[in-house]
Amino acid sequence: MTHPLNLADATDLSRTPIDVAAVLDHLVREADAAAATSIGFPGAVDLDHTEVMTRLGGRLWNNIGDPADTGGVAHTRALERAVITWVADLLAMPADDRWGYVSSGGTEGNLSALHALHRRDPTARIYYSTAAHYSVPKVVRLLGARGVSVQAQPDGEMDYTHLAAQLRRRRRWPATVVATAGTTMTEAVDDTGRIRAVLDEHHAGGHLHVDAALSGIPLALDGRLRLDDASGISSIAVSGHKFFGVPTPCGIVLIRDHLRIHGSRVAYTATADTTITGSRCGLAAALLWHAIATHGREGHRWRATAARRLAAYTTDRLSAAGWPAWRHPHAFTVVLPTPPEQVRRKWLLATDGDTSHLICMPGITRGQVDAFVADVAAATAPPPIPRPRPATPTPTSVPAR
Repeated sequence: MTHPLNLADATDLSRTPIDVAAVLDHLVREADAAAATSIGFPGAVDLDHTEVMTRLGGRLWNNIGDPADTGGVAHTRALERAVITWVADLLAMPADDRWGYVSSGGTEGNLSALHALHRRDPTARIYYSTAAHYSVPKVVRLLGARGVSVQAQPDGEMDYTHLAAQLRRRRRWPATVVATAGTTMTEAVDDTGRIRAVLDEHHAGGHLHVDAALSGIPLALDGRLRLDDASGISSIAVSGHKFFGVPTPCGIVLIRDHLRIHGSRVAYTATADTTITGSRCGLAAALLWHAIATHGREGHRWRATAARRLAAYTTDRLSAAGWPAWRHPHAFTVVLPTPPEQVRRKWLLATDGDTSHLICMPGITRGQVDAFVADVAAATAPPPIPRPRPATPTPTSVPAR
């Protein structure tokens, strides 16, 4: 008889021996069992990274120092540079004023960019909306900077009137504004053109950083997000494990070269210390390169289009089932009132009070959507109308045969 694994006992490293295979099998079984109902968080599941994991996953790939450095062994900096070039070109970032690297994720990207901008203007107030990612106020605290919260509109987009009011109150100090391209709950996109106009109107000058963890690549593929000189955008951070579906947390940060920090060279590594972390995951850079090399712009554009079509289908199906749902036209995210508890126990959704969302990332199927909608409809259906009971036979009545 097979007994279920007690994970607490199996992972107690003071015990010997430990059944390593059983622990790993348990983790895989749990992940596999949850995959069909994990629809609330943004990780694409349609790309196959097996080739890279098989060929490179068995050793250390350490991209220590600046991506431009070439010294050392067992690194993937050449692939990292190719990824940075591809993303910067996609965003129309000027070739003579760009720099970036593959980070550990969107949070490090925000930290790296805001650190560079804060070094340029140490007295600048950093403005961000109440719908911004939780990493933004955390980064502000880490930098010891002054943060200013700006109200968000009901759909998640920044309230530009409130931004203007906050700038007027602090007109003595420079401004750095963090715009969001894909807020966590509604995938709203702040209008960088309007933000830049507000900054110019109030003679605030300053910098504009875009936290584009989820929506940055899809919007850039559509030509709706650009970092050309006309944009007035100083830096951007995107995630690698969301739209690209890389099986390890990672990201890409791009900063205008004239704004970045030029770190000193470290003698014993023979590299320039320009990144937030010294050692960086070379495997992540290889995985990102593989995702780009095997699909290209058109392949990724098709993936984004298919995901948006599924999001529109999901919105229609939920509304038809009597459960109101909505989405921004560009978004993979479908916003809905929080379903009953029995639905949330089965389906992994992102929930904030009375609002929940699911995200139709590439790889999510119509079958999953239909199953979710059926569960929502079943959990909220009115109770069946009681049928009248047949009359109890009396001594004078003859039951039907």
